[in-house]
Amino acid sequence: RVVEHGRQSALRLGVDTIDLYQIHWPNPVFPLRPQLDGMHTLLDEGVISHVGVSNFGATRWAQADAHLGRPVLSNQVHFSLLYRKPETTNVPFAQANDRIVIAYSPLEMGVLGGKYSAEHPPPGAARTRSPLCLPENLARAEPVLDALRRIARDHDATPAQVALAWLIRKPNVVAIPGASSVEQLRHNAAAADLELTDD
Repeated sequence: RVVEHGRQSALRLGVDTIDLYQIHWPNPVFPLRPQLDGMHTLLDEGVISHVGVSNFGATRWAQADAHLGRPVLSNQVHFSLLYRKPETTNVPFAQANDRIVIAYSPLEMGVLGGKYSAEHPPPGAARTRSPLCLPENLARAEPVLDALRRIARDHDATPAQVALAWLIRKPNVVAIPGASSVEQLRHNAAAADLELTDD
């Protein structure tokens, strides 16, 4: 099925080769080895250039690497200033093995943009259903948001840019923030020019 899906993905995308093809989520029922055997076939056929995973812990990522017999280049995981678990597991693995952590939800649905608070929660159905956007959790996040606002003022930037720059200054980490407009995309990309110190 992995091979079939990979070939179909390339056809739908209208490309000969997919640069990065990822296993989106660990499957607790189906063994990892046959999935990686399928990825190996896709690599050999030239349908894909690189294999990645998503939402894997560092141990499972290392197992995927071993099963593939080639580098599993990336692991796309939830990673932000408010969700830092990958810092202790996946980031060290990536740095030690020349791999990449792809941080998704790096702005926590806009919360790290600094314009929301317990008194002014973010709008939209997806956000109102998220535990992060409950007033009590927004209140708990306020010290981080205050720090982002302060650092942003010192660097003539925005809190969102500071939150993104904090992530991408880590070796072997890239971020994939969402954007609802070209202007927002440009704004996010400008975070790469922001130089932060460890302090």
